[in-house]
This record gives sequence, structure tokens and C-alpha cells, in this order.
Amino acid sequence: MNWSKVRLILGREIRDQLRDRRTLFMIAVLPLVLYPLLGMSFFQVTQFMREHAARVLVIGAPDSPDLPPLIEDDHFAEELFSNPKTAGLLKLTLQPVTGDWKEPLDEARREMLEGNYDLVVCFPPDFVESYTRLQRALEPGNRGQAAQKLAASGLPEIKVFPNLAQDASRAGHRRVVDALDRWRDELADRSLQESKLPAVVARPFKIETIDAADPEQHKAAAWSKLLPFVLLLCALTGAFYPAIDLCGGEKERGTLETLLSSPAERLEIVWGKLLTIMIFSMATASLNLGSIALTGSFVLSQIPNLGPPPMLAFVWLLVALVPVSALFSALCLALAAFARSTKEGQYYLMPLMLVAMPLSFLPMAPGVELNIGNSLIPITGLVLLLRSMLEGNYLAALPYVPLVALVTLGCCALAIRWATNQFNSESVLFRESERWDVRAWIAHLLRDRELTPSFAEAMACGVLILMIRFFMGFSLPAPHSFREFAVLTAVTQLVVIATPALLMAVMLTLSPAQTLLLRKPSLWAAAGGLLLGFTLHPLANLLQSIVMRIYPISEQMAELLAGMQIGSDNIWTTLLIIAALPAVCEELAFRGFILSGFSRGNNKWTAIVLSSVFFGAAHSIFQQSLVACLLGTVIGFIAMQTGSLLPGILFHIVHNSLAVLAGDFVPDGQPTTWQSWLWRANPEHGQLYGWSAILLSLVVSALILRWFARLPDSSRRQAGSRELLTHQTAHSMAS
Repeated sequence: MNWSKVRLILGREIRDQLRDRRTLFMIAVLPLVLYPLLGMSFFQVTQFMREHAARVLVIGAPDSPDLPPLIEDDHFAEELFSNPKTAGLLKLTLQPVTGDWKEPLDEARREMLEGNYDLVVCFPPDFVESYTRLQRALEPGNRGQAAQKLAASGLPEIKVFPNLAQDASRAGHRRVVDALDRWRDELADRSLQESKLPAVVARPFKIETIDAADPEQHKAAAWSKLLPFVLLLCALTGAFYPAIDLCGGEKERGTLETLLSSPAERLEIVWGKLLTIMIFSMATASLNLGSIALTGSFVLSQIPNLGPPPMLAFVWLLVALVPVSALFSALCLALAAFARSTKEGQYYLMPLMLVAMPLSFLPMAPGVELNIGNSLIPITGLVLLLRSMLEGNYLAALPYVPLVALVTLGCCALAIRWATNQFNSESVLFRESERWDVRAWIAHLLRDRELTPSFAEAMACGVLILMIRFFMGFSLPAPHSFREFAVLTAVTQLVVIATPALLMAVMLTLSPAQTLLLRKPSLWAAAGGLLLGFTLHPLANLLQSIVMRIYPISEQMAELLAGMQIGSDNIWTTLLIIAALPAVCEELAFRGFILSGFSRGNNKWTAIVLSSVFFGAAHSIFQQSLVACLLGTVIGFIAMQTGSLLPGILFHIVHNSLAVLAGDFVPDGQPTTWQSWLWRANPEHGQLYGWSAILLSLVVSALILRWFARLPDSSRRQAGSRELLTHQTAHSMAS
């Protein structure tokens, strides 16, 4: 790659973008004026933000000189609140109890639902009498049996009826309960005093809460939740619009063909455009962050415990901005290359945000902290690392910096490669505009069938399987016996997974047998798949235990799995349901139809990885999905090298069978010499095999996979078969 050509393309693209007034406005003008205007609007709006008094209906409020004051005029006594002004936020309406007290209660609840009151407080009619009986029970000489009888008969209940679906009712309910709690404490203190007991008997200790954080830590904690999200959002939007103009806009202006016909290579063009998009993405994010800092210095300093963000925070944000901008720039460039116009390109912003925003919001969820598992999640790990840095937890965040950097740079590399592949595909760059007609499209699918499915048909099959499995998972109850488990597994495998793949193979392809890789393999290939199922299982088991340590199963999921009875007295029936049936059905779908569709016009490993992702997503448990995705890559590689589904099915059956049977071989007591060489006496996190067996598994499995890798690539043979069939079809149509 010639970097001088990249610099020429970079200068050309930057000049074109700087001539666009819309781009300059979005990058430079809007960030500088947006946040000051938002600050001004905030202070204007705060003039209308005030707490309204909650309307409270009090039924049967006690009025006795023997009781501490509860209600004064139309509000609770001010001494019942830590802040006396809070009493004015509860506007009371008193209503006596006459006759059966349930009748006025029903009437009050009806009026509350109609909006006349925010909540209702009901005192029992005999509240004063109950309090008097309690006082007598506590008198010297009456304690003991009388108090026990009083407690057994039940203490009086003050009922509070809020409408928790409304904010005003929730706020009023909290204040009313606090006032009643303080009033109850005063009643207890008075009772103890009259009984010649000190008040300290009821409260033998004090609780004092002292905040160990200083104001700077509070400020850093508040900004650490906002600034990383702003960084990601600005980097994404700052990269998207220039990418659309550099690809879809050039297609509309007719200048893309001129650039592609220049001496520059496609990779050099991609890097020139990518660096241009990165510059504008970083400029947009930097100006937005700078405007936030300027606005925060003047406006947000008026808010207690907030103030302007610390200046050190912007250092960490600028460091993180480089990989974030590179990632979003490459993704936006790849999507924009697929767009035929700027209008079509704008439609791709929403799917990209639907993927990026949940990963950005996940760190804001309660209980989500920076650990090994979360640091391996793209974007989420970066946001959590930034939060820790902004909060000043440098020592706690330092061990996770290499993991987050490795994951982020890996995602950047994959995104850049995807963008490069998009620019190397003539069918992507020069797609023609078309009107979509449902009837014509269906006729085209059924009439113009090809030997194997297309990429879009494989994608549709995978999405359809996942959607059906998702809705069936919520509609069907969890099994509580082996018979129920067997029925659920059979329905899931046959109806949800196998049927869509088989129907689409018959309806949409000319050769279902070649689509589903129903080809007889060599005896050595079948034996290799069978043997690999045995040798790779210790490594798969180790991987499963590592995943369980990084992402432990939740207590709710553990209870659900413990309640499922999947054991059977007949081991062959168990193996048929758990091992054989899923192996056949899942291989037909994921290594048959879906892998065949993804392999058309794509790199072999791209097809293998994409089909493995769908295979992993089809497993309902997240920890199982990760391991299944990696094992699916191995099975997909075997299927591509042999051109047959049978070795993968044999591998799948052996692996599932060992997962069922391996636990029976673990020694219960002290293992013998050969047992300790193979098995662990006390399995931790599901790790059954010893390290000697795992090392042997690694060596033998690597040799078997190397043997598969030296086989002739079946994807080339399939491509030749498709080309031959195309020529034969064209010749028959011409004759």
C-alpha cells in the first residue's frame, strides 16, 4: 500500500467535506451552540418545576389529649419531619368515621381513582381504645400475660392507600409513611415514660451514616455516567454522516467511478476515506465534549454536588476517542458502501444505533461492574473502563486495560476488513436502484432458483429459526419430567430448527442434496470427525469451565435448570434425545442450508464464522452459546473441507454423548494413578478432565485438524459445480 496515495485521497476527501456547509454546521457550529442553549433552556424550565402538595384524605384521624400531636390545621405536625417545610407538601382533608368504616373507605378509594385525592390514610375507629389498652398492659403488675394477650389479639393497623402509578401519589406516600413512623416513635417513647422505663430501651443504639466520599468523588461519579455515553454517541453520529456523503453521495454525483479508475488501489481508497471519516468523527466528539466542559463550568456549577467535569476526565476521553472513532468509522464506511444514495444510507443509521446503544446503556444498569467477563464485551468494556478511570479507580481498572484494548482493536480490525471487502465487491459498489414488488420477488425466488441458496436466503433462514425459537421459549412451559423434556426437545429440533432449513432447501434451491451437503464422505473423513469428537471434548470441557468462571450462571437460571428432570432409566433413549437428534437437525440447518448460503461469494472463514454465530445464538443459555459458537467453527471447518455433513454429525453426536456420560467416569473417592491422569477428583466449575488429558487432547486434536486442513477445499469444487450448472442451464434455455 502506497501511503502517499492515501494522503492524496485523504486531502481530496477532506476538501470535499469542508466545502459542504451542512457538514461544517454539524461538526463545528452545532456543538458549540447546542449545549449553551440547553443550559439556558434548563434554567428557564426550572422556573416551572416545583413540587405540588399531595392531596391526602385522612379518615378517622385520632384526636385525644393522651396522644402526641399528629395533625395541626390541614397538615401534619411540623415536628414529624426533618424539614418542617415538608409538612406543607401534604394537604390534608379530614373525614370522620361513622358506622361501618369500610363504607367511607370504599368511597375514598373511588374518589382517589377519579383523581380527587392522591392517597388515602385510614385509622381504625378503635385506635384510641387500643392505645389505652396497651398502656394498661404495660403498667407494673399487668405486664407479661396481659401484654401477651394484647399482642395475640392483634395491634391496630393504619392503612395507607396510594396510587403508585402516579408520581405525586408516590411522593406523598413516602412523606406520609415517614411522618407516621416518627409519630409511632413518639407514642412508644410516651408509653415507656409512663411505664417508668427510659426511652433508650426501645432504641438501644444509634445509626449514624457518614459519607466517606468527598465532593469531588460525587462529581466524578455523576460525570462518569454521562461523558462516556456522550463520547460514543458523538463519535457514532460524527462518523455516520461523512461516511454516507463519501460513498452514497459520490454515487449520486457520479464521482466514485472516477476515483475507482485512478491508479490508487481499493485498499488505499478505503484507508483514505476511513481516515477522513475518523478525523471528522474525532472532531465532532472533541467539540461536543469541549462545549460540555465550557457549559458545565458556568451553568452546571450552580447545581449542588455536580459542577463542571474534572479536566483529567477529558484526557481519558481523548485517549479512548481514537479506537472508538476507528471502530465506528469502519462500520459506517462499510454500511455506506452498500448504500446506493445518501437517502438510502440514512436508513442504515437506526440498525447501527440499535446494536451500539444497548452496549452503551448496559454499563448504566445496577450491579454491572468492570470485571473480566464485562471487559470482553465490545463497547461495554470500554465504557466501564472509562467510568472507572473518571471515578479515579486507577488501580482497580489497570488490570483490565489490556483486555479492553485487545477487544476494541480486534473489533476495529474486523470492521476495517469488512469495509475493505465491501469496496472490493463490484456488486456492492454498483448496485442498481430497483422497485420492490412482492409478487415479482416471490416469483423470482421460485423461478430463478440456483444450485445453492444465496447469502440473503441463508440469513433469512437463520433469523427465522431464532425468532421461532424465541417465541416458543416463552410460550412452552419448562419440563418437569423426562417425557416432557423429550417432547420439548423433539419439537424444538424437528419443527423449529430442521423444518425451516429443509423447506427452504426444497423450495429455493435446485439441488437440496448439495445445499445440505448430503454427500458421501471418504471413510477416513468420517473416521476423523468421529475421532475428533473424542479428542476435542477435554478442551471443550475446559473451555466450558472457563466460561462458567467468567460468566457465572445466575441463581434464577440455576434453580430453573435444577428443576428440570432430564434423566432417564434408559441411557440409549437419553442419548437419542440429547445427542443424536440435535446433532442431525442442527447440522442440517446450520452447516447445511445456512453455511451453503454464506459460502456463496464470501470467504470460507467468513461463512464458517457467520454460521457458527447463528448456531451459538440458537442455544438458549448464554454460557452454552459461547462454547457452541466456537465448536460450531470447528464443525463448519470440517464440513467445508470434506464437502459432507456426515463427519460433522458424527463429531456432534460424540461430543453431546460425552457431555452426558463423562460425569459417570469421575472417581468418587481417591482416584487411582490412571484415573488421576485423566480425571479430576473434585471437579470445579464443571472441569472434569485432568491437565494431562487436556494437553493430550490439544496435541491430538491439532493433528486431526491439520489433516482436515490438507484436504482439497470443497468450496472450490462447489463453485465449479455451480458454474457448470449455470452454463448448462443457459445452453438449454438458448436451444
